[in-house]
Amino acid sequence: MFPSQLSRKLCLALTAVGLIASAGCSSHEGTNQPAKRAAKAAAPKAAAPNVETPKAMPVSAKAQPTGPVITVPKGTPITAIVDQTLRSNKTHEGDTFAASLAAPVKVNGKTVLPKGAQVTGKVVTVKKNELKVQLASVTLRGRSYDLQTNTRRPSDKVKTASAKSSDRSKEKTKEKKTDNSTLGAKTELTFKLSKPVTVPVKG
Repeated sequence: MFPSQLSRKLCLALTAVGLIASAGCSSHEGTNQPAKRAAKAAAPKAAAPNVETPKAMPVSAKAQPTGPVITVPKGTPITAIVDQTLRSNKTHEGDTFAASLAAPVKVNGKTVLPKGAQVTGKVVTVKKNELKVQLASVTLRGRSYDLQTNTRRPSDKVKTASAKSSDRSKEKTKEKKTDNSTLGAKTELTFKLSKPVTVPVKG
């Protein structure tokens, strides 16, 4: 009987030890659960990609005068020298050409567009025997300002008194159609502003 009782006691003791160990593990795991949750909550979330909203590109404004300005009134004459030869068979409407001022433009005795200032002309009409051009802009101190003028033909070039007299004589003796198909380099044409333009002046 003694061995049987001893075996029973050993089994009970082992069972008790197993229960205590199991309870200890469960208690340990239960204690660790809040810590794990807290650690998970404290962990930083993956940063969202830094995507910037596209911004509208600024629209470049037209050249605006800064500092003292003056307005050149409508009807003011502007004489320009054409820098290149234009021909109706090689030129198209909308083409531009270079020119320069043959004389200064003054307002109330003050020079506002100096002699030699660079201007840009534009071809507005092209026909078989006719070209018509106008001025489109003038450049002052590195900045361009729009111009609006009347149109001119090659035959409207500035003429000397003797040339005008000779033309009148020819008209009396023979009437013929004028050929306006070529505008030669160095030709002077006088335009008139069809709209006022405001430009900067030296203070």
